[in-house]
Amino acid sequence: MEEIGLKSKSHDLKHTGVNTSEKVYWNQTPAELVELALANGEGQLADNGALMCDTGSFTGRSPKDRFIVKDSLTENEVWWGDINIPFDSDQFDLLHKKMLDNLKSKNLYVRDAYAGADKTYRLKLRVINTKAWQNLFCHNMFLRPDAYKLEDFEPNFTIICDPDFKADPKTDGTRQENFAIINFTKRMILVGGTGYAGEMKKGIFSVLNFLLPTEHHVLPMHCSANIGHNTLDTAIFFGLSGTGKTTLSADANRGLIGDDEHAWTEKNVFNFEGGCYAKVIDLTRQKEPEIYDAIKFGAIVENTRFIPESRTIDYTNTTVTENTRTAYPIHHILNAVEPSVGGIPKNVFFLTCDAYGVLPPISRLNKGQAMYHFISGYTAKVAGTEAGVTEPQTVFSACFGAPFLPLHPTRYAEMLGEKMEKNDVNVWLVNTGWTGGPYGVGSRMKLQYTRAMITAALTGTLENAGYRKHSIFHFEIPAVCPGVPSKVLSPRETWQNDKGYYDMANKLADAFNKNFDKYKEFANEETKAASPERNLNFV
Repeated sequence: MEEIGLKSKSHDLKHTGVNTSEKVYWNQTPAELVELALANGEGQLADNGALMCDTGSFTGRSPKDRFIVKDSLTENEVWWGDINIPFDSDQFDLLHKKMLDNLKSKNLYVRDAYAGADKTYRLKLRVINTKAWQNLFCHNMFLRPDAYKLEDFEPNFTIICDPDFKADPKTDGTRQENFAIINFTKRMILVGGTGYAGEMKKGIFSVLNFLLPTEHHVLPMHCSANIGHNTLDTAIFFGLSGTGKTTLSADANRGLIGDDEHAWTEKNVFNFEGGCYAKVIDLTRQKEPEIYDAIKFGAIVENTRFIPESRTIDYTNTTVTENTRTAYPIHHILNAVEPSVGGIPKNVFFLTCDAYGVLPPISRLNKGQAMYHFISGYTAKVAGTEAGVTEPQTVFSACFGAPFLPLHPTRYAEMLGEKMEKNDVNVWLVNTGWTGGPYGVGSRMKLQYTRAMITAALTGTLENAGYRKHSIFHFEIPAVCPGVPSKVLSPRETWQNDKGYYDMANKLADAFNKNFDKYKEFANEETKAASPERNLNFV
């Protein structure tokens, strides 16, 4: 074994059970990893300096092939089902051994890193890759220790990732040849058969979503966060794809704490990561200047293509997938805050793109409503291109991140309620979707109005705006907001058709209640009381 680079003196590779007859590259710099990736034929260099790589047959996560080892630690804690699929402990050991045997003849790229900007709660990671570009991905996405700390680094969680290693479903207990398996007892993740690097990122997110609540009563969150000019002005933004989470949290007047994964402790909010993993489909500098300019040397772009006869990335190209992405360290964003820590938030925003045109552009939630809408994690997609699909489609994802929740969603929701009550936090539901009617009839909410409402919430202007309750969802709607016409604040008034509005609102309320039935058994009374009620005056 030939070892190159700065490695731990107290905890070498054999402590992880890994051995190879080839080279081991420890904690290489981005420049070194780019060189290695190019030499290995793993990617190409774009004219903006980014490394362009393909992830192979998998261009996204494979949720049905993500498992958690079921043992005495997890059996009574994990929310088992279609999201958290159990895996046998003995079969994990056999598959682990097969992977280790397979690594013996390969060059390895090893990175020691942190997950969690608050050192009280952080994981010390050791990531073992067989691809240089994937090790660069981990350099970008996880937190980077100072060089002097690498000499005595002792990891407490390990990732082994080999895209070329394929399982045998007949003997290994997997569904297919690809897999991502979390073992909390052995504090290890195995990833094989897939080149999609996001499996490592989301694997660690799932790990923290289990460890932080069960060991520390700390709330993990799938959200973005930013901060004003003082630590008392932290804001959190939850939202599924297409709701504007990235756009609205990227504010030139505020510092970016992080764009995806955070925790809320008794003292602060902190980022899990050291970078950003953003979609780049149809990216332009005009639409997303921060992301566009962050794609430079050291960044990775996945599954993109060049404009013919050039090395310029064609962000409109969907030849491989629409899920084209970039991974870059957070310091590529000019207004990023490092360390990525903020104070206790005073404002939390649930962003939804309501294509039904029913929800107000902004509304204030009480504690029960906040827990209910957190569990719901609602947005709606516009009508698709399939024949006969003419109406919006509801999308619910518990806690705005159901695929990454090892525990039952009510546990996270009740922790949010505790935080909200203890710290006197305002929770706002913000509709960035349609107004004046559903998709195809109404119009999309103007971004300038949404920004004005969020600014008014952050500055406290909405505290004395005067409120009225929605007759179905019962949350509070402000009467006035600077920079926003008063009529826009009331979705019913923008419709100019009371029966049409309430028919659609009742339909959406039914969808909320049907979705909530899955969680009702474990929800507290305060959460259940926040369920919407049909308005029977227009039925």
